[in-house]
Amino acid sequence: MNTRPFTSGLGENAVTITRVADRQWHALDDDLVVGRAHAQHRPDGRLFVSIDAWHEVAFDLLAEAMLAELPSPLYTLVDEADVELTAGWRRAGFTIRRREWEYVVPTDPGVTGLDDVLPPPGVTIVPAGQVDESLLRAVDRAIRDEVEATVGWQSMPAEVVPRPEGDTIVDPSKYAVAAAPDRYLGLIRVVRVKRPRIGLVAVRAGEQRRGIARALLAHALGTLHHSGATAAWAEVHESNQAASALFEGIGARSMSSNLELVR
Repeated sequence: MNTRPFTSGLGENAVTITRVADRQWHALDDDLVVGRAHAQHRPDGRLFVSIDAWHEVAFDLLAEAMLAELPSPLYTLVDEADVELTAGWRRAGFTIRRREWEYVVPTDPGVTGLDDVLPPPGVTIVPAGQVDESLLRAVDRAIRDEVEATVGWQSMPAEVVPRPEGDTIVDPSKYAVAAAPDRYLGLIRVVRVKRPRIGLVAVRAGEQRRGIARALLAHALGTLHHSGATAAWAEVHESNQAASALFEGIGARSMSSNLELVR
């Protein structure tokens, strides 16, 4: 545990920045915690940082302490509407790397227009919890390789669920797939934490423009609707016009935007 005092102007006492654990810091003002900072590696190996501070000074001191000890590059995610937080990271030398639109997606098939949508001939939808894990991992790896060879996987929504290094399947039970007789052609992942979230919908490059993505969405949203969920959420990179068109075409509304910053 490392302790570093700074004169802050917050009160009569100096603010003290303390590293309380590996990649965790606290800002103390007269033994009162006025800020916390944390750093964590994401599944793709990048190091993401976060700060929750009561005061601008505490934020800046925590950022200074973290940046002095952590290797570059560093990343963070912020709600673009949070102007103060974004400004704090900019003061620390971070710049905008990417923007994601957050959509709220209705589940009612009468609203989405997906009530009559079926997969193309020869393709079936395998519900979540019934997929073959080896075929799921094969289609996941194939799609990732295809995306990485073109626009790069960084154009996909940020993945935040921790998992063992090298394992790209968060939880096989969360995936539904579009299946041909001998392999899987596409997948959709729906995670329920505080609210249903469509974490990923993707189709092999050679199978796109056949209606498979719409069929996967129709299945996933219909399942959520029958379970009582009225809406789901999804993030789309601002450059992914095809994904935006897909969601907006079923009545999804853009509610906010998130920024990924890098230093």
